[in-house]
Amino acid sequence: MTSLDEQALALEAAQLVRVPSVTGAERAALEHLHRRAQELGLRSTLVEHDVATVRAAEGWPGQEVAREELPGVEVMLPGADPDAPRLALCAHVDVVPEGTEPWTHGPWSGALEDGWVWGRGSVDMKGGAVAALHALSAAGSAHGGRAPRGDVVLLLVASEEDGGQGAFAALQRDHAFAGVVLPEPTGFDVVCAHAGALTFEGVVRGVGAHAAERLHGVSAIDRYLPVHAALGALEAEVNADVDHPLMRALELPYPLVVGRLDAGEWSSTVPDRLVFEGRAPVRVGQSVPDARAAVERAVAQAADGHAELRWTGATFASAETPQDDPLVELALAAVEAERGTARRGAVPWGADFRHFRAHGIPAVMVGTTGIERAHGVDERVAVGELAALARILQDVVERFGA
Repeated sequence: MTSLDEQALALEAAQLVRVPSVTGAERAALEHLHRRAQELGLRSTLVEHDVATVRAAEGWPGQEVAREELPGVEVMLPGADPDAPRLALCAHVDVVPEGTEPWTHGPWSGALEDGWVWGRGSVDMKGGAVAALHALSAAGSAHGGRAPRGDVVLLLVASEEDGGQGAFAALQRDHAFAGVVLPEPTGFDVVCAHAGALTFEGVVRGVGAHAAERLHGVSAIDRYLPVHAALGALEAEVNADVDHPLMRALELPYPLVVGRLDAGEWSSTVPDRLVFEGRAPVRVGQSVPDARAAVERAVAQAADGHAELRWTGATFASAETPQDDPLVELALAAVEAERGTARRGAVPWGADFRHFRAHGIPAVMVGTTGIERAHGVDERVAVGELAALARILQDVVERFGA
């Protein structure tokens, strides 16, 4: 196996972090990676997906950010046998906004300090994208790299954070893959299953009145409180008897969160309207319609006819790959060779993994630690872990289909 340059990996990840790419504005980061892939001697194509065509396709996952363009990059490493099964790697370059709290280093600093790459997206998942790019470069190197049996394609995609339109569009273009590895931050677990997530918005109606004549009104806040309690009870019910063994190992496999409330217009007026927004889970093996129906029932029963609920934003279905799939075994062997131990895992968040499974493509996720720092202030990834991830991915690339 070709020796990977840890410092070059760190500098590459830092460079990419310095290119802001909040969901909906990913072009600069993708163009940067396209150029870097070519400079590393890889075949790279900058793809322009037609947004209207993608939206019209069956299974479109929805979106939370308006966009007029959907670029992507395909990096290809030719295999020794053009007829052999093809492997995909898939990494998203879009990131969430930087937040409002001050950072130790700027969110787009790409600072290299104390063995860390700092900045938004370093963990989720620009570090993973760079590790995948360098893994392909090392596998294709004339200085010790072992060319894979079949072609390997690295898909660098947009829009994962708001539904995964980038991966969805890439698979509309080409889904002839026998497996895919997604370098999401899994703590080096080989993830075979993930929960789904659905966003919702509800409106609770009250009766407005002067605060001094409160009894002549009905507070929308008061009417919302039973709804909030019912959603909490639903979360407890969903997590009380988890049948999937990997999901059952998680502290909270299927979280249900109300993340935003907006009520009232004046401090001395009984509020006649409350808006609540949140995220509901989809259990592994559960259909999206069934997951929605459970939330709708809970809200309807608690609100007693005073609430309306609608489903907004993206649809993250749940998904899983059989734990004994050869790709799972291959990834476990690669992690064990690098880390000394390896285990299967599952995660409570959605990912582009599900788009590949919708096409019947075996999928696993494996990446660095740090998911608890993703989407937060002072997001950062360990340089040594990026190098370990790159070696794991290179091992999978070189041995896939052998």
